[in-house]
Amino acid sequence: MADLALYLGHAFVGYIVGALVRDKKDKLGWAGKVSTIAIIVMVFSMGMRMGANEEVISNLGSIGLYSLLITAIIVGCSVGATSILRRLMGLDKKGFLRGRKVEIPKDVDVPVETMEEQGKSEEKKFDSMTLMVILAVLIGGFLAYFLTKGVITDVKAFDNVMGWAITVGLCILLFFVGLDMGLEGTVIGQIKAVGVRVLVIPVAVIGGSLIGAVICGLILPLSMKEALAIGSGLGWYSLAPGLIIDHGFVVASAISFLHNIMREVLSFVFIPVVAKKLGYIETVAMPGAAAMDVCLPIVERQTRGDIAVFSFVSGLVASFTVPVLVPLVLTL
Repeated sequence: MADLALYLGHAFVGYIVGALVRDKKDKLGWAGKVSTIAIIVMVFSMGMRMGANEEVISNLGSIGLYSLLITAIIVGCSVGATSILRRLMGLDKKGFLRGRKVEIPKDVDVPVETMEEQGKSEEKKFDSMTLMVILAVLIGGFLAYFLTKGVITDVKAFDNVMGWAITVGLCILLFFVGLDMGLEGTVIGQIKAVGVRVLVIPVAVIGGSLIGAVICGLILPLSMKEALAIGSGLGWYSLAPGLIIDHGFVVASAISFLHNIMREVLSFVFIPVVAKKLGYIETVAMPGAAAMDVCLPIVERQTRGDIAVFSFVSGLVASFTVPVLVPLVLTL
């Protein structure tokens, strides 16, 4: 619980700072660069910690296989739960309620175009950012692996140093996540815009992911705590693995990283198929937290503008949930 308070505290402070300096937003363009550096340093340290861990190195093949199976099960359960909920809400495949479009209230100012432009901007960055994260993990892993062959003599002390670096990186990252939300100042308005109904959708997305995680915990050689922590990542590959490894679960962190990367990449491929075969609302469930940024333009292009708002808010709620749910599961 102390870790949970630490992470949420940094995010909350970031939000307060962002709200206080909102009028100076144009002068804070450097904040995104610092956040990116924090992510790279954190995942590099995570890779170093994994590369120095004999259990991870000796199980690389099974880690990849488990990640693929976990992704298929968790995404399938998340989409399935969302599909059931859509029907219970009386929405058809295209998200219409009793033959009418689900309208956004006209008296609430919701920057849908801004969200779509943000998503398109993030989509352009997807390849480069994902590539940087993957390279940082790989370079860190290979470097630590070779250093442990002679240079690093005290692996335990090295692991403690990397753990400290990951914790610092997580705190910096969550501070800037809160800062960004405080600078935008539109979180409450975006949730109000689509009403209570939209808040039920991320519940199905998160609940389905956790159901899939329980299934994985029953059929795979993972503890239930590890499986639930992996499922609680909800596609946030730059945060969830760091939270998991910060609690000492190195193998689960490696699986979490690959799983969340796979969830995002597979969403790009299968969102058009899900939109056509299952339903528009179901597309929101596939990427989890990424539904609010990198996968937003894909959802909007394959569905409609109002479904993009559902996607954004669902991803927003999922993103709020990850730094709470992952540490909570690991401390139970």
